Amino acid sequence: MLSLSDAKKIAAYKAVDENITSESKIIGIGSGSTIVYVIERILQLKDSLDKEIIYIPTSFQSRLLITEGGLNLGDIDQYPEIDVTIDGADEVDENLNAIKGGGACHLREKLVAEAAKKFIIVADYSKHSTTLGEKWKQGVPIEVIPFAYLRVMNSLKELGCDNPILRMAKAKAGPVISDNGNFIVDAHFGLIKQPKELLEKIKLLTGVVEVGLFVNMAKSAYFGNEDGSVSIKHT
Repeated sequence: MLSLSDAKKIAAYKAVDENITSESKIIGIGSGSTIVYVIERILQLKDSLDKEIIYIPTSFQSRLLITEGGLNLGDIDQYPEIDVTIDGADEVDENLNAIKGGGACHLREKLVAEAAKKFIIVADYSKHSTTLGEKWKQGVPIEVIPFAYLRVMNSLKELGCDNPILRMAKAKAGPVISDNGNFIVDAHFGLIKQPKELLEKIKLLTGVVEVGLFVNMAKSAYFGNEDGSVSIKHT
């Protein structure tokens, strides 16, 4: 039986093998623990890939992985059109809708995902569910302008969130600050049977920068399983 880390690894390797080729020119690199294995596999295949490939990070973490690996670093404002983006997820439903933002990077992750011709999700078996909210219990991550967070939290209650929580840092006193200088509110809505509608309602709230619901975006998802196999789902 594979550990969650090993399940992430085999899924990441297969996703890279099948989606990053010599034809790929601009690659989006997501954030989180799974992306370490994505970069690891890219570096293993480096000699067989185009040396001019540009890699677009979604966070400080992925930027560091790219530069430490000696890969070509680019930014979304330089390369607004991306061939393929590979990223992890906190939960993925049967329709490949996802919750992202556990690492507070979902604004940049969504920008890089939307800019890609193909958005590929990589995850371990524990992230796959029938309905969003079934396994990810921390709530929908919402990036919020700092001075608006209390008003947004009150509005989220009106939308059906019982107890929105301002995410607090673990190594310091105070809230988590995103790479963009904003706060993160985690809003639990239970099972999310209509993620598109919920996303639209939250996005309309003044002060909300981005919502960690990725709806109708992924082309494929790779799930590493306990038995060492990889399940691939397509939209």
